Amino acid sequence: MASNTSKTARASVRAGQAGQGGALSVLGEFKYLIPLNGGKHAYVRNLTNGKTSHLRTDSEAFVEEIRTLAGAGHAIKIRAELNNLAAAYPSDGWDTTEKRLVEAGVFEA
Repeated sequence: MASNTSKTARASVRAGQAGQGGALSVLGEFKYLIPLNGGKHAYVRNLTNGKTSHLRTDSEAFVEEIRTLAGAGHAIKIRAELNNLAAAYPSDGWDTTEKRLVEAGVFEA
């Protein structure tokens, strides 16, 4: 039986299937932390469950949310994001927030 799809359409489908490996493909840079209220609060975007939480950066819920993300393999990106926030907003206390997370053992493997 002859196929009615074009050569280009078949090639496009094959190319799309080749990239499937169960990994999440995100276009652009994904931000885990969206700073709010001068660093006192943040939206934490969680790729593992698709939820965004509004949390105080000095709360245990914030620590646990970051711990979940770090445990899922996002620790390096989150630390880089915290360093970028500390550089961009030096008076907002992001360096203190990172220190709290390190002291809580969030980034340890």
